[in-house]
Amino acid sequence: MPNSTPLRYMKSHEWARIEGDLCVVGITDFAVEQLNKEIVNVDLPEVGAAVRRNEPFGILDAVKAAFDLYAPMSGTVAEINTAILDDPTLVAKSPYDDGWMIKIRVSDPAQAADLLDAETYQRHIESEARH
Repeated sequence: MPNSTPLRYMKSHEWARIEGDLCVVGITDFAVEQLNKEIVNVDLPEVGAAVRRNEPFGILDAVKAAFDLYAPMSGTVAEINTAILDDPTLVAKSPYDDGWMIKIRVSDPAQAADLLDAETYQRHIESEARH
């Protein structure tokens, strides 16, 4: 059954899905396109590591670039997607499903209010494309 929880976004092209006290994090298809879908390595934090909102928690390596991953909310890493460590191409093939990165046990649920909704994120992408 598809998850109907609306996604929230960051200007740095991460998406966040709030599931109770967890925040599931991945990158948007826009970010995947910017990396030419050529993701070759993913560097993620350990389970139990602390992450802070708007600070890097990992790195995606593509053939021609590296892409810092930013935490949409502060908390502790509750789970990492080990499948993408074994097969980084899952991120490009399925960025919103199989290619998720980490789950954060959120320390301050109010931080979700600072994330962008889909419409605002779309306007951000369009303004970025014009520059």
